[in-house]
Amino acid sequence: MAILTDRKSLREYDVIVVGSGAGGGMMGMHLALNGVKVLMIEAGRNYDPVKETPMFNTPDKAPLRGTGTADRFFGHYDATVGGGWQVPGEPYRDKEGTQEEFWWWRPRMLGGRTNHWGRISLRFGHYDFKPKSRDGLGFDWPISYEDLAPYYDKTEMLVGVHGTNEGMENTPDSSPGVLQPAPKPRASELLIKKYGKPLGIPVIPIHRAVLTEPMKGDVLAAKLFPNNPLAQRIVGADMSNRAACFWATACGRGCSIRANFQSTTVLLPPALATGNLDIITDAMVREVMVDSSGKVTGVHYVDKLTRVDSIAKARVVVLSASTCETARILLNSKSALFPNGLANGSGQVGKNLTDSVGSSMSGHIPKMENVPPHNEDGAGGEHVYTPWWNYKSQEKLGFARGYHIEMGGGRYMPGMGSLGLLDTTSPGVYGKKLKEDARRYFGATIGFAGRGEMIPNENCYCEIDPERVDQWGIPTLRFHWKWSDHEINQATHMQNTFAELITTMGGKATPVPGREALNKPGEIIHEAGTAMMGSDAKSSVVNSFGQTWDVKNLFLMDASILPSNPDKNLTLTVLALAWRSSDYLLGELKQGTI
Repeated sequence: MAILTDRKSLREYDVIVVGSGAGGGMMGMHLALNGVKVLMIEAGRNYDPVKETPMFNTPDKAPLRGTGTADRFFGHYDATVGGGWQVPGEPYRDKEGTQEEFWWWRPRMLGGRTNHWGRISLRFGHYDFKPKSRDGLGFDWPISYEDLAPYYDKTEMLVGVHGTNEGMENTPDSSPGVLQPAPKPRASELLIKKYGKPLGIPVIPIHRAVLTEPMKGDVLAAKLFPNNPLAQRIVGADMSNRAACFWATACGRGCSIRANFQSTTVLLPPALATGNLDIITDAMVREVMVDSSGKVTGVHYVDKLTRVDSIAKARVVVLSASTCETARILLNSKSALFPNGLANGSGQVGKNLTDSVGSSMSGHIPKMENVPPHNEDGAGGEHVYTPWWNYKSQEKLGFARGYHIEMGGGRYMPGMGSLGLLDTTSPGVYGKKLKEDARRYFGATIGFAGRGEMIPNENCYCEIDPERVDQWGIPTLRFHWKWSDHEINQATHMQNTFAELITTMGGKATPVPGREALNKPGEIIHEAGTAMMGSDAKSSVVNSFGQTWDVKNLFLMDASILPSNPDKNLTLTVLALAWRSSDYLLGELKQGTI
């Protein structure tokens, strides 16, 4: 494996990619498959989910029975082995006068956020690319759905996405033969669908990046890389070595059989197999370097193992460090030519920061008590969801954009917190009666979580903190945040919808006012927009290919470039954009224009 341990072996590369998650992993793979010499620099530690994932361990085998701690927020077996909202020695803070406390997630591991994400893979729709044209708010993209649709198809075939085509408004279908079969709904999901229908709330199979059947690698690779024999051979063999889901464990643990999508199991292995990719882990990029003409020449980074400042050189630099980290690197890359930060001629770097609007509710459903025991683990997450269904009545709702609903319930593998319901249903009970109540009530709770679109506003941004540095001596970020009425009203609508569903199913629920019901900004881990793409250099940071307007050999490829943050999870779109950007960059390299 070409992960470098001897930093002295560095040579000059064609392209440096900073970050190894969705955007960085996809670009690194495509460039390497086409003969480009790539150095990938990752701030976190090396991580191999095939070797490190305790897929089939039950909670009793973990410290504290797997309960979450400050350094393992989602539990002992969560795939995030480094990082979180708080990282020792890497502080950040909120700017004085901010309305909300911002939570900044940093994974600090090879593969980045792709190791722990929910695998929900929803395409942005036609409306999502032109939101300002529809309601006058936010920003339009410089591309349309039609520009990205072919790359959505190819991305879904490469990573393996299951689901169905339902023909719903602004919820695009995939091309025929692209999706893998959807898993069957669980009992709780069927119940939600039954009681949601009279309320006009659709419940349909979700699209998730989990294999429900083995991949025919040779066939798929021939379709994906028709003119690249090397890619067909390497990627085809690698795809065929991925197993279908065992329906047995949470995807958040990672996947040693490679059934779910992670950059570390899907993108990096074929890239490394070409011999064209080197990876340095535990390397914290301080700044992007430029020459006297304003072209980038490489990056300056701190070797975290030795604490030595180092330099890596290349013809092109791609920043895929995540939304806020990419902005931080650009703003810290100051010079006489770029006194306000690199590629910041528009003044938009760090601006327009968004996160998904989040609110949740759960309730006890008597109809689900004493359900006969059966395996409901499934594909590591929900099998169904509700796309936004109120486009035609949007103007009457008091908020301009919609949300989707994620849902869960049933008798999944219990953890320490799973039986907390007994504190209210069976207080003071012990012995045989406690066991009977546990069998009766466990699995009788259903939860709903809304994930909605936030509209960019001038009060939400990140900037360099003038007074603080991290343990590597790199200036840190500070955040400013303010929700608008659109987000507050949207969360209120979520709460009322969830309460209506729960009460219709026979449970009890009390809605919480929108402001109180909102998740913390950053808590959903869907940040976007700090270096957005656009049609001109005056109002945006990059063009539609992620190429910065100010520096032609500097590209950005993560959610920082998204002009909007729709009610669909971001990862699939970042992957598709990265494939499209890779094709463009390869063409520019071939023509010698960069």
